[in-house]
Parts: sequence; C-alpha cells; structure tokens
Amino acid sequence: MTRRIATVLGLVAALCVPGQAVAEPAPAPAAAPAPAPAPRPLSLVLDGASFSLRDAFAILDGRPVSASLAPAARATMARARAGALAALEGQRVYGWNQALGPLKDRPLTPEQQERFQRNILRSHAAGVGDPLPDDVVRLALILKANQLARGRSGVRPEVPQRLLDLVNAGVVPRMPQIGSLGTGDLQPQAAAGLAAIGEDAPVRFRGQEGPASELLPRAGLARDFTLQAGEALPIVSGSTVLAATLAHAVHRATALADQAEGAFALFMEATRAERSSLDARTHAERHIPEENAVAARLRAMVAGSRWMTDEGRRRLSPEPRVQDAVSVRAAPHILAGLRHTLADARRTLTREANSSTSNPLVFRRERGRGYEFVMGGNWDGSVMGHLADTLNAEITDAGVLSQELSGRLLSPRWSYGLPANLAGPPVGLNSGLVQVQTVAAALIPEMQARATPAGTLSRPVKDGQEDHNTMAMASARHLHENLDRLEIVLAVQYLMAAQGIDLISGRMAGLPLGTTTGRLRAELRRYVAPLGDDRYQTPDLERAVWLVRNRRLAPSDLKVSPSSTLVVMP
Repeated sequence: MTRRIATVLGLVAALCVPGQAVAEPAPAPAAAPAPAPAPRPLSLVLDGASFSLRDAFAILDGRPVSASLAPAARATMARARAGALAALEGQRVYGWNQALGPLKDRPLTPEQQERFQRNILRSHAAGVGDPLPDDVVRLALILKANQLARGRSGVRPEVPQRLLDLVNAGVVPRMPQIGSLGTGDLQPQAAAGLAAIGEDAPVRFRGQEGPASELLPRAGLARDFTLQAGEALPIVSGSTVLAATLAHAVHRATALADQAEGAFALFMEATRAERSSLDARTHAERHIPEENAVAARLRAMVAGSRWMTDEGRRRLSPEPRVQDAVSVRAAPHILAGLRHTLADARRTLTREANSSTSNPLVFRRERGRGYEFVMGGNWDGSVMGHLADTLNAEITDAGVLSQELSGRLLSPRWSYGLPANLAGPPVGLNSGLVQVQTVAAALIPEMQARATPAGTLSRPVKDGQEDHNTMAMASARHLHENLDRLEIVLAVQYLMAAQGIDLISGRMAGLPLGTTTGRLRAELRRYVAPLGDDRYQTPDLERAVWLVRNRRLAPSDLKVSPSSTLVVMP
C-alpha cells in the first residue's frame, strides 16, 4: 500500500514501488512452474446495488477489467438529474449553487456554477506523498462509479461513465495518499477528477506518466470533459478511496491470515506439539465460529503427521509432554480474532460499495411531486476507519504471536530438543538463525507503535465547519505498513520452522509430516535450501518474504508435491 518499509531486505525495498514488476526469485533447476495463462478480462455492469468483494479482489489482483453502467442505472440517473435541476430553482444547495466548507454561505450565480466545478477539483487536489497503487486507484474509480449509479447524487450518467472510460482505457490517475482526514476522500479523488476533465494532473498510461491533457488522447479518449452544476462535489465527497484502500488491506490480510495458520502448523511439526489444543470439542465449547474454523483447518494441515505423536516426541525426549505453552495452545483463539475482524470488514465493504456516500443526496419527495436535496454526513468514514484500527490490532497480535513462536525455536528447552539457534553442526562454530529471528523481533515494536488507533485522534479544521474527523486514511496507511511488516515476520517463522524440521529429520526417519505441512516445507525448499554451515542470510530471507508476499505459502493454494526434492542453492 504505502512504500514498503525500509529494511535490510533489498528485495523488499524493490517490491515497494507501486506498479513496479519484480522478478520471481529463481527456484531450483527444472522446478519452475509452468507460466499461468493470462487472466480473462472481468466484465462489470454497474447498477449501484450488486458490486461484490469477489470483483474487488479480482481488480486488486490486476485482472483486466471492462466496466459500464447498466441501462436501468443510466435511466435512474437521468431522472434524478432532471429532478435535481428542477429542485435547485427553489433551494440553496451546498456545492451546487452555494460554495463549500467555511464559505458555504456564499451563493453562486448560474454563470459561476460550471467554473466552480473545475475550481472545486483544483482547490481540493492538494494531496502529497506516495501515490496509491494502480489497482487501488482502479478499484476506487469503479466504486465511485457504482455509487453514483444509484442515482442519489444528481449527476449525469456521463460522469461515472467518464471515470469508467479511464479504467477501460488503462489510464490511472496519480492519487497521493496523504491529505484526507477520512471526512470524504477530498484530496485523492480531486486528483482523479482533474485527470478526468483533462487538466494537467498526472496520470499513468502504458508505463508512462504525464499530464492527463497529453496522455488521454493517446489512450483514445477525448481530452476535455466538462462538469456541470453539482457534479464535482460527488466526485470528491464520500469515502470511496478509503473503501478501496481498506479492501486492499482486507485482501492482503486474508492471505496473511492463511499463511499465519500455515506457519503455525509447520511450527507444531517442528516442536512435535500436542494435538489436544486443536480438539474440536474444546473449540465447540467456546461458541466462536471463526475459532472452530481455524482449529479445523489446522487439524487438516497436520493430518497424517506422526511427528506430533507420543512416538514422535520420544525420538528426541523420553519425558512425556504435559502441556504446551500458551502461545501454542491459544493460537487458534488468537488467529480467530483476526478472522472475525476480517469477516466484519467484508460485510462493511460490501455495504459501502453499494451505498450513496456523498453529500448532499437527491430523493423523490415523500409528499408531493418532484425531488428534493437532503444534506447529511454520508461521506463519513468512521466505521471503516475503526475497522482498520481493529484489523491493525489483530494483525499486530498475529505478528507478536509469530515472533514468539519463532523465538521458541531458538531454545533447545523451549523447542523440546531442537539444536540451539537452529544451527547446523557443529553448533557454536555455526551460529544458525539467531539473527534472522532478531529481524522479526525488531519489527514488533514498530508494529505495536503503529497499531495505535488513529480513529481516536480527531482534529477540528476549516473554521470549525469540519470539527470531527475520522482520520481513517491514517488508520489505513498504518494498517498497510504493518501488513508489510507482518509479511517479514511470517517469513522468519516459515524459515525457522522448516529449519527445525530439517535439523531433526534424520532422527524422525520413518515418521511422515502432515500432508499439507509437508507441502509447505517442500514449497519453501524449492527456493531456500536448509542451512548447514552458516551463510549469507539476507538472500534466504528475501526469498521467503517474496513467497509470503506472493501468497506462495498459503496452505489452500499449494500445488507442489510433498515429496519434492529439497534444493541446495548456491
């Protein structure tokens, strides 16, 4: 989301640049997967009521998209536009024939209203900072078009269609991330609006960035587009960019939740953990659906393992295992909290995508004929902002758990007999993975600091006219920064759990790993060899981060055989 955090990982820094292609790390010779077929274009017909998160996630994954307005939505918008113009003759309306913000009491003449639309976009396009990723911008434009298609904003159907024309042509406005207070998405959406009307706001097209006035014609679009009375404010009003940004975070966090469960299953194998913490009867007694589901997935991942048995545990220690540590026994509960919040976020985002979020809105009169304007606060992003804060807390807790688990693997006592530091023999001459684990430990305080809820830090602005602000975009940026960190923390856990398994595999001869955990280990070993003698560690961790970031260690997506040959890489 934001530029990837600066770490010792050179690859991580390279991956941070929005839109930049990054090469896959080289796997073992002859182990490269066949190239995936090009994805089929996603064809969307927007009606303001049926946009799905499945479609949103496909857009965020870079799938080509062609979008248009449903004919019924066009007709609804045309009727609402005519009704709004008729109602305007007898009513003073914010953003239509009245100015904005602290200047809301200043009237506009009919001759000024068209010029005012351009001025709204110019004055509000004041954002700074790194641009939003291209796929987030595409999603934001589509969400905005779908919301406008409901016909409550009083704009012509040509306005959302213009936004869709940009998407269909492959033109991506440059939307700076910093400036929005969560009271609508004024700055980033204004930048997109300027691009749509053909001003010199920057856009990207086929790898080139330049003024919209120059690149729109190259994309086959008319350079100029004129907004009429009341059509600029609905572009900038509402929390559409926030919704797209949160959807991106939910998509990323879901993939990391999958991989956190996979990393935990691999940890359980390395420590020959007790299965009783996964017993379905225990979790059913808690009555938390997400907890039951996490435990069920973990049971499936370790199914068939004989490492996690009394026989497996006796291979390294004759003493019976009485009870594993809290971090092991409570992991299904901790990871269930993340899943619960993700489910809440999905419901909220689906509702948000199919709602009218601008101000004012236009409705048919409840009594009498015609339409009327209603002023309100539907642009407010509080619910999404607080969800971003909660999700940030949950992924931070998942990071803390992961770091605690990887730290246990360094200790022969805490790991029940793994070599100290996960070092290859001779231990002492070799220092193993102790500093790899330190990378995860270094990131946890950063995650904790950025998990402070920005939604409680409102500031009044604009001469008191906007005296409560959700700060939701700050919440979303902090969330994405912590998702960057969690990718690295989980990569450390995967490396260390696989190393623990490899170091004792000789003593566990004849005992299989679980089917899924065996596949997880095999996929990691296609890119990172087991550590014998100490070697330069950064490339190994870079490869592991790449695997996590690209969802290659998601248990449900594995395609390699558990019997894949371990790779000894140079």
